[in-house]
Amino acid sequence: MTSHSRHSVTPVTPEALYRPDQVAAMLGRSEWWVRDQARKTRIPYCRVGNSYRFTAEHLVEIVRLLEVRPQVSPPLISVDPQPARSACPAGPERAAAPQTCLKARPPRRRLRELQTAAVA
Repeated sequence: MTSHSRHSVTPVTPEALYRPDQVAAMLGRSEWWVRDQARKTRIPYCRVGNSYRFTAEHLVEIVRLLEVRPQVSPPLISVDPQPARSACPAGPERAAAPQTCLKARPPRRRLRELQTAAVA
C-alpha cells in the first residue's frame, strides 16, 4: 500500500490545467492580478515548474473566496421604540442633578438679516 492510498487523488491531465491568462479571462481580471494573488497565496494554485497553473476546483474555490454576500441590515423601525429624551429633563431627574439647558443660537446670516431689518 502506498502513502497516497489514504487520500483521494483526482487524475489531472494537462488539458485540465488553466494558465493565468485563461483564469484572468474567466474572472474578468488581469493576468497580473491572478499572478499577484497566487504569489501572495491568496488564491489556490499549482506550481508546475516556474508557472502557476489552476484546476477547475481551484477556479470554484477562487470564485467562493471572491464572493460577497449582502449583510443583514437591521430593521428600520425598532420593535421597542424608546421615547425621545428632551435636552433639559424636567421632574425628579432635574432635581437630582442641576443642569444648564443649552439653546442653539441663530445662524450669523439670520442675525445679519435681523440687524439690517432693524436699521431700515
